[in-house]
Amino acid sequence: MAAPTSTITDLSAAMVTAPMPLANWLVIAPVALCITLGAVLLMMRGSLRLQAQVAIPGLAVLVLLDAALLAKVMAHGPMTMVMGRWLPPFGIAFTVDLFGALMALTAAIAALAGGLYALKDVTESGRRYGFFPFLLLLMAGVSGAFLTGDVFNLYVWFEVLLISSFGMLILGSERGQIDGAMKYAVLNLIGTTLFLISVGIVYAVFGTLNMADIAARVESVRDTAPLMTLSALLLLAFAMKAAAFPVNFWLPASYHTPRIVVSALFAGLLTKVGVYALIRIMVMLLPVEREQLSLLIAATGAATIIIGALGALAQDDIRKLLGYVVISGIGNMLVGIALGTPGGLSGAIFYALHSMVLMTALYFLAGQAAALAGGFSLAGLGGLYRRSSGFAAVSFILFVAACGLPPFSGFWPKVILVRASIDVGAWWLAAAILIGGFLLTVVFGRVFLLAYWRPAASPQTAASIGWQAGLPLLILTSLVVGFGILPEQLLEMAQAAASGLVDPTAYLHSVFPDGAVP
Repeated sequence: MAAPTSTITDLSAAMVTAPMPLANWLVIAPVALCITLGAVLLMMRGSLRLQAQVAIPGLAVLVLLDAALLAKVMAHGPMTMVMGRWLPPFGIAFTVDLFGALMALTAAIAALAGGLYALKDVTESGRRYGFFPFLLLLMAGVSGAFLTGDVFNLYVWFEVLLISSFGMLILGSERGQIDGAMKYAVLNLIGTTLFLISVGIVYAVFGTLNMADIAARVESVRDTAPLMTLSALLLLAFAMKAAAFPVNFWLPASYHTPRIVVSALFAGLLTKVGVYALIRIMVMLLPVEREQLSLLIAATGAATIIIGALGALAQDDIRKLLGYVVISGIGNMLVGIALGTPGGLSGAIFYALHSMVLMTALYFLAGQAAALAGGFSLAGLGGLYRRSSGFAAVSFILFVAACGLPPFSGFWPKVILVRASIDVGAWWLAAAILIGGFLLTVVFGRVFLLAYWRPAASPQTAASIGWQAGLPLLILTSLVVGFGILPEQLLEMAQAAASGLVDPTAYLHSVFPDGAVP
């Protein structure tokens, strides 16, 4: 028998019935913008010249949206928007706190710099292969990973950025690119598979994939569920994504093969998504298991710092050298995760933001050095100071920041991490950070002596740097200088973000405003 048509169903227990404030749409606006623009660029694949004219203003709008989102979160705390109006945990939640908003904004700035640099670095063939659509799709995946509040959705955004990174890696279809792409794909697919298995275990244990719901339920299942097994699987999966020792070998085997702008974006963004996921899951959702695994994470971090720095010291190709510098930086972030204190986590967050900007700039720098001197090999480089003193000055600033020396951005997170290590009695971790910094000082001192101070093999004249390379370099270098000379506000935000992870009460309240977890 049909139900009476006059019956009114109360949807308030399952769905959002109140009108959604316009400001809340900021939570999903970055992802929606990137997907929409990526689709538009695919439809414009026959108009190669117009693609950059759409993509670069679109990336500038992405920066503005992420900046507005960060301002909103700073003013009002974490924000949540649920897909399909279904209340969590039934609806897929996008939840952004200070940590996610900071990472999203920094990633957008790096992507905008990459779009500008691509005007010089990506040829017509590369645009025909779809560089700009892939870039927008990559940013959709990166933004989605930073803003999602659902574990399975995090896996989906990993897949989105992985698919787009495959396309960017083989632009040009050169033999070296195909070889690098194979190594990159196999190891990343293994990591993704481990993550998917972990997601299945999460759902079997908790009956939900909403991060806030999991954080609220974890104490009730700790005595009966295999949480250590789950934590170990997640640690391995995210360590592979972040290129931590000993599962880091895919990065130096692949990051030197694509166009320099692609290497820059990968170094600045992709490994940091792995670090972000590790911090979000292990610190906020599984804090007890993170504590039990802290010695393993700390040893992995220390080994990653030292081996990355030694690997850089052994390289003659600047691109391979920078790949090992990326790895060494990941070790510093792992140290902060292992400590698990607000101080250690704030150091890891600050270092991640610094590394996203710095590593993108260093790869741009390597590309411009090769353009000025004719190659990436240190054996063939020389006389760069004579060719462009301004370029040499920018290089010196970025090298000092990479070594962790004052007064630039790399100094402060290392100070925080060293102090946090000493506070808990982990002197060996502090020593690993300092030794890694010393080795990187030797690495970049060697680069500067050979490539800049050493006379060129043949007489050279001064050279100018086009605005397509100069402008993004100046933008990123300005941030490196600004983070170092005026670090107070960023330090405060990093500390607040770390406190929000250690005590996720505000995060949970954003998802479940009435305080009632299903």
